[in-house]
Amino acid sequence: MPQAVAVPPRSEQAADRMPVRPFQVKVPEAELTDLRRRIAATRWPARERVTDRSQGVQLGTLRELARYWTNEYDWRKCEARLNALPQFTTEIDGVDIHFIHVRSRQDNALPLIMTHGWPGSVIELLETVGPLTDPTSHGGNPNDAFHLVLPSLPGYGFSGEPTEPGWESGRIARAWAALMDRLGYTRYVAQGGDVGAAVTDAMGRQAPKGLLGIHINLLVASIGLEDKLPAKSEQERAAHGAVKTFTTDGFGYFLEQATRPQTIGYSLLDSPVGLAAWLLDHDTDSYYKISRAFVDGEPVGNLTRDNIIDNITLYWLTGTGASAAQWYWETGRAQAAARAAGQAPPPVSVRVGFTTFPGEIFAAPRSWVETVYPGLAYFNETDKGGHFAAWEEPELFSAEVRAAFRPLR
Repeated sequence: MPQAVAVPPRSEQAADRMPVRPFQVKVPEAELTDLRRRIAATRWPARERVTDRSQGVQLGTLRELARYWTNEYDWRKCEARLNALPQFTTEIDGVDIHFIHVRSRQDNALPLIMTHGWPGSVIELLETVGPLTDPTSHGGNPNDAFHLVLPSLPGYGFSGEPTEPGWESGRIARAWAALMDRLGYTRYVAQGGDVGAAVTDAMGRQAPKGLLGIHINLLVASIGLEDKLPAKSEQERAAHGAVKTFTTDGFGYFLEQATRPQTIGYSLLDSPVGLAAWLLDHDTDSYYKISRAFVDGEPVGNLTRDNIIDNITLYWLTGTGASAAQWYWETGRAQAAARAAGQAPPPVSVRVGFTTFPGEIFAAPRSWVETVYPGLAYFNETDKGGHFAAWEEPELFSAEVRAAFRPLR
């Protein structure tokens, strides 16, 4: 475990800033008992009529997950793991934001704010805390250390749920800039994948004072920009095929959450097994890796049974299945309004790094990334890892983040 250093935030010393409050996870035992009761009471559908995931999450996978969740899983281990790290909450723009803040032992460490995605949480980033804040202990150079800030998105995990519309990527990006300022960081970098990639992209376009660069591992602009992306090479054509497959055969969760997040929310807050199925049914690569961990007992990388259920249980205990889905509705509406008004997003004016992991929903070729980010400063393609790169391959992912930001030190 890296050294966890809680730094007294400047905000507590300034009358015009909201306080930063220490936070600990304490789940009543009665909630865990109720969770197990609900899992045991699940009404199961018949087995799918196919041998693959084309009809959704397979019955055998989910039954084994439910069995393990009920009989062997221990939430208290996850709770202790979270509480071993410095956690805080602070109000920004009317919403309580939960975040983990670990300062490196290296005084010259570079501050980094890293944003998770859906269907993830800060859980998917925990294995990167050690490699990023204490690279020496992980075979790295001490000069590559980061002071790490891991916020929970609004409506996710232990962050508060917005009570009004408007919390799209741009607003979250402004909140993250306010958080870094509140923590006293005058120069920093940002990283994100999935929803976090959209937020980090927005930060790069807003270019708040102090932001030096961004690193992203999902080219979110691929959706809706297909006609402008090159299709000459075999790799480019394969990427176009992956985007088409996603938007025609893997888009169900995206479409529902972008149009009717409240509707699916009732099921997500009422049935833990329903929630688990919804969170697992994200992309083919990660689904089969997760299924393998439960059905075959052979996890791929860090996608272990406990880590997967830690994340699902966090959604359940915080009751954030519906509120987390709202981001898709918010961002979709904001993008549609911008297109209708003929408003193109401003260019990114900070250094951009990008890493393509082969198991990503659509693995972006360099030409695609350069189309979206003409000033691309760092690009690499790895030989393993997928959509949940930080979760699945934390050491490799951390090495990519170090490489992308090394010139900014």
